[in-house]
Amino acid sequence: MINIKDRYTYGHIERVVMFAKLLGNKLGLTDEEKKTLKYGAYLHDIGKINISKDILNKKMRLSNDEWEILKQHPANGVDLIKSVDSLEQVVPLILHHHERYDGRGYPSELSGNDISYLTRILTVVDSFDAMTSNRPYSTRKTYDDAIEELRRCAGTQFDSNIAEAFIKVVQENKNKFDSLTLFSEK
Repeated sequence: MINIKDRYTYGHIERVVMFAKLLGNKLGLTDEEKKTLKYGAYLHDIGKINISKDILNKKMRLSNDEWEILKQHPANGVDLIKSVDSLEQVVPLILHHHERYDGRGYPSELSGNDISYLTRILTVVDSFDAMTSNRPYSTRKTYDDAIEELRRCAGTQFDSNIAEAFIKVVQENKNKFDSLTLFSEK
């Protein structure tokens, strides 16, 4: 359903799931943690279903009011899945995937280890894909530029250890990522 409203989101979700799987393996997550991370990666943007197509596909900078509406997608997503008991472990990933390690994120302004470990992982892979994808309002960064951005924002936006582990994943899989990203955006 979200793909009908926002063409970008489908490819984004598929890539985030792949990145999350590779990073989860690199970090030695348990099978249960990997499963939770995978479901979180699939569902983290589900709340965008409640955001208008005009906002999701706007080619210019969002107004302050539009930005406030878009920032509601994590809470909207939790509202959509909260009645599904088997997805209870995924709620923090959906709700907090836009928190920042320094506490300047949303919706709760959590910081550091107050953000669950799996959510901190999801934040890194979600942000990397956003940086390296064509979006209605911005052009994609190269992988090298995105790696520099991860390093620059490590300790502020991102958990430094997770960002560095993901940089290694990207460097180890760069050719695979290049072909996947180019194919999924055609």
